[in-house]
Amino acid sequence: MSWGTDLWDQFENLDKHTQWGIDFLERYAKFVKERLEIEQTYAKQLRNLVKKYCPKRSKDEEPRFTSCLSFYSILNELNDYAGQREVVAEEMGHRVYGELMRYSLDLKAERKHHLQEGRKAQQYLDQCWKQMDNSKKKFERECREAEKCQIVFEKLDNDINATKSEVEKAKSQLYLRTHTADESKNEYAAQLQNFNGEQWKHFNAAIPQIFKNLQDMDERRTVKLGETYRSFAEVERKVIPIISKCLEGMVTAAKNVDQRRDSAIVVESFKSGFEPPGDFPFEDFSQNIQRTGSDGTIGTPKNDTGKPDPKHSIAKAKNKLWLFGKKPKAPNLEDLSHLPPEQRRKKLQQRIDELSRELQKEMDQRDALNKMKDVYEKNPQMGDPSSLQPKISETICNMEKLRSEIHKNESWLTEVEGKQSSRGDRRPSGDVNHHAPHGRESPEGSYTDDPSQEHRSPPQPDPHEFDDEFEDDDPLPAVGHCKALYSFDGSNEGTLVMKEDEVLYVIEEDKGDGWTRVRKQSGEEGYVPTSYVEITMEKHSKGAVTYI
Repeated sequence: MSWGTDLWDQFENLDKHTQWGIDFLERYAKFVKERLEIEQTYAKQLRNLVKKYCPKRSKDEEPRFTSCLSFYSILNELNDYAGQREVVAEEMGHRVYGELMRYSLDLKAERKHHLQEGRKAQQYLDQCWKQMDNSKKKFERECREAEKCQIVFEKLDNDINATKSEVEKAKSQLYLRTHTADESKNEYAAQLQNFNGEQWKHFNAAIPQIFKNLQDMDERRTVKLGETYRSFAEVERKVIPIISKCLEGMVTAAKNVDQRRDSAIVVESFKSGFEPPGDFPFEDFSQNIQRTGSDGTIGTPKNDTGKPDPKHSIAKAKNKLWLFGKKPKAPNLEDLSHLPPEQRRKKLQQRIDELSRELQKEMDQRDALNKMKDVYEKNPQMGDPSSLQPKISETICNMEKLRSEIHKNESWLTEVEGKQSSRGDRRPSGDVNHHAPHGRESPEGSYTDDPSQEHRSPPQPDPHEFDDEFEDDDPLPAVGHCKALYSFDGSNEGTLVMKEDEVLYVIEEDKGDGWTRVRKQSGEEGYVPTSYVEITMEKHSKGAVTYI
């Protein structure tokens, strides 16, 4: 069916229909816009919800319970789900709404063009009809005038009283009118023929073509609507696999909840390591009461050796009561001795791991600087080797500080775990700060005035500690010897004064804390910085080893 042939006389209705079609398309576009705004709002609200229940946490506050981890996994999946809703909104805006609005503008321009052509064709046909109608009216008017002239002529011609001049004048007027009527007739016939031709062209060629163009335009509009309906659904279908993965992730997170694991974490988190308190001893306050002979056998016999110390028992019991009541507040000590044993062990291990990672970074930086220094020494044009020395010294100092901290924390950890080294067994156990492995204390970091070298301040031990250690009956055997590369003042207790190029005996190697135990020819012993001496080990060493 064709609009051009079947609807040749429905120009106004087609005008209204095409306008309705464009309005409907824009209405659908508005629907899509509101839909994508709903998606955007929904995604935004989901992200805000996730952000609300996923606050920023420090590393120590990271959740470890499987229920918490699963919940945060669900929040992550929900955040990804919100991202897919944003994708839906974006694709709808680009592939559907934006396309519809651009197409609507094109339809309006095309419809306007076709309707203008139809109106021009109608105006031209109306103009042809007016010309034909004017020629028709003129022909009709001229015929009436000619008829009047003929009646006048016939009346005068039959009147015997009329003069010849009057008759001739009437005859001449009749001839003129008749001639004019004939010309009007010919003009009317020509205009009529022209109008009929233009009218045929109008209703059989021009209008059908214009209406056909409008029909094609409207059909393309319908096809475009169908395509956008499909795109509307495809946008949603495209994200379904990813949304399904998000939902599967939520289900997996739910399956990962393990009540036994959470219970074990609770034990691990709060286990103190203390033993449960023992029974309270019986405190007999009737010991000093004079008893008669009859009831003497009933009373508790006086036995000073078996008498408990009430003050000691009560004090010991009070020290344990906090396990069942409110725990007393304790200051945050560096050695974490205010924590229960199990918690202290975990914290110390974490601290040692962190310090070890920092030490490794410093060692990598030192190696890189040394390599760069070697390159500068071989190729002076690339840079000044001495410019790297301050940075190298600073890095070495940082390494010594970190080694000292690691050594100190390892000693505390050893104390907690109840492990003592062979030399540590001879040392007093009063102060946890002096339970260093291998019977040595970790020195604190300090700098030397010489920018090319660095050392740490000597150990600060318990006075009784060194007394016990150096008062052994047999001195330690020498395991090697060393030569002093620099002078060392040995101003702190436990260290040894040495001069440059002085030769000393090595009686204990560096255990990783930057200090070596040596003995002078006179028998005096103490610690010196390992980086200040060139050590040559005996027997088991394959050659001289220099620590710098």
